[in-house]
Amino acid sequence: MLKVISTHVFLRNRLHPGLLESLQKSGAQGVELFAARQHFDYSDRHAVRDLGNWFRSNPLEAFSMHAPLFPDYEMGRAGAPAVNVLHPDKARRIDAMDEIKRALEVAEQIPFRYLILHLGEREDRWSPRTLEFSLTALEHLRAFANPLGVKLLVENLQGDVTRPENILEILNTGHFEDIGVCLDTGHAHLGEGFTATFEALKPRIRSSHIHDNHGQKDEHLWPGDGTLNWDDVYTGLKAAPQSPAGVLEIHYAFEDTPETIAQKAAKAFEKF
Repeated sequence: MLKVISTHVFLRNRLHPGLLESLQKSGAQGVELFAARQHFDYSDRHAVRDLGNWFRSNPLEAFSMHAPLFPDYEMGRAGAPAVNVLHPDKARRIDAMDEIKRALEVAEQIPFRYLILHLGEREDRWSPRTLEFSLTALEHLRAFANPLGVKLLVENLQGDVTRPENILEILNTGHFEDIGVCLDTGHAHLGEGFTATFEALKPRIRSSHIHDNHGQKDEHLWPGDGTLNWDDVYTGLKAAPQSPAGVLEIHYAFEDTPETIAQKAAKAFEKF
């Protein structure tokens, strides 16, 4: 597996080259940029250009980007609505797709392979309507992403819409052969279980989010700090036909410094 780490681990900090250098020291081969304006402001062309210059001068790859979850600088805490391409209100769906397209434009300065996309929120239910909205969103965003050299990956979440069988129905109904799946290990552990989720989605997996929990809430812990069976996870992912990347997506912690994060990431990468 390609060794990748998400900048989510630095979510409380503004992303800058020094933080990228610390991740590079961990042995990471790539990073996933977490598109949150207070952390990585994808709408700030000067900031994007500065990071693009750093990537062009260093071996660390900008492997993927996580699509924005909120359009503001406070992750919705001040009342901004979530970026939800399945919202019942058409205007909200259009706003969500426009926000994601702003993030996709980063690929002009920082080329990356994949955009990781959430379909809906936890309370959204599976229905003919959410299937229709999913097809429309993926078709629209795919048309925008492909000329930029970016492929879309749908992430399995805790909500009903992205249960494995529903993800497959969306992709098969839309004949989206070029859209894959980012298998989230922590979300799988909270749902059908890793093995069942992996087996269902195996042919479509192109990347993975690696994190742990205790089976009760989405904690985004380092591998081994929860109750996931990591032998099963690594054996499964290595057997996936598309050789997915392993992307450490870890919750930020106040006590962690860039140096300790690099050390923990290096230890986790040893298992890859």
